[in-house]
Amino acid sequence: MDYQAALAYISSFGRFGSRPGLERMNWLLERLGHPDKSLRFIHIGGTNGKGSTSALVYNILRAAGYRVGMFTSPYLESFTNRIGVQGEDIKVEHLVALVKRLRPLFDEINQTALGPITQFEVTTTLALVYYQQLELDFVVWEVGLGGRLDATNVVKPIVSVITNIGRDHTEVLGETITAIASEKAGIIKPKVPLITAVQDAEAWQVIAAHAAALEAPVYRLGVDFSYRRNSFTLQGQSFDYRDSQVEWRDLRLHLLGEHQCKNAATALAVTSELRKQGFNIDENACRRGLEATRWLGRLEIMCDDPLVIVDGAHNPHGTRVLQQALQEYFPGRPITMVLGILRDKERQEMLAHLLPLASRVIFAA
Repeated sequence: MDYQAALAYISSFGRFGSRPGLERMNWLLERLGHPDKSLRFIHIGGTNGKGSTSALVYNILRAAGYRVGMFTSPYLESFTNRIGVQGEDIKVEHLVALVKRLRPLFDEINQTALGPITQFEVTTTLALVYYQQLELDFVVWEVGLGGRLDATNVVKPIVSVITNIGRDHTEVLGETITAIASEKAGIIKPKVPLITAVQDAEAWQVIAAHAAALEAPVYRLGVDFSYRRNSFTLQGQSFDYRDSQVEWRDLRLHLLGEHQCKNAATALAVTSELRKQGFNIDENACRRGLEATRWLGRLEIMCDDPLVIVDGAHNPHGTRVLQQALQEYFPGRPITMVLGILRDKERQEMLAHLLPLASRVIFAA
């Protein structure tokens, strides 16, 4: 089996399961001796911002000297982007070896009443086995879709994170904010601290109720930790951060948009919780980790002359944030937009955010 054959095998499974649930993942982990039990997870969910927040936490922990893996989805350039460790993607030969090793197990479960498994369940299992082999200090573990029934939700983290709640994947998660928040809140675990930047009142009620029922301590942006943005240019931005432990000034980010300051504050709140748990993550590591973070496809400058920016906003919450950033960085400036929106997205609301800013629009089919 070579790399292309391994990818073809993974792709042979369906994207979504006919029966939602964690039974298949639990069966796989039981047969593998629970590789998840030997790892420390920071489980990060939310409608938007979870990828950026994951990258920020990942880089801070690496700057603090820890060995860290990061599991994210979907990938941007190569399938191997999904399974990262110490700043690098999983090597092709390691991925192929994992697929060859685990293929008999995947084929076996497909012959049971639990099957068939999904592409994401296969990928999640590959990542867990890989990270166990490496004996990492932490795994930054991004939710794929929703939370409660997501394949990543088989782990027990040491910190849970919910970045925000908005409308997306409504055909799976529900039509209302309350329904979506309930699915996202499914990653909250008994007595495990939750860090959240959720501001929507309706969503917050759901999150708070779930956390209270599970006796999970909650630390919320604007209440238990906060930030103040100081300056911004197309080269980066600076902000101050404060919580009950620390007060740091003039932190630097290369990521653009005020929403990235919120994500960075959320990441810093995670580090404060980890310090409470006895881990050594000092101010210098936090500063270096924030500055080192790059996250492709998020207000990413592809070319300076002419200025070309790429952003992956793919739901109304994301396009609203993009709208605000464009208005802030380019007030009154004519913008040519090239837009591609999938058919299952809420196109009308997304276009309402973006079209008023455009002097010309090119729709990509």
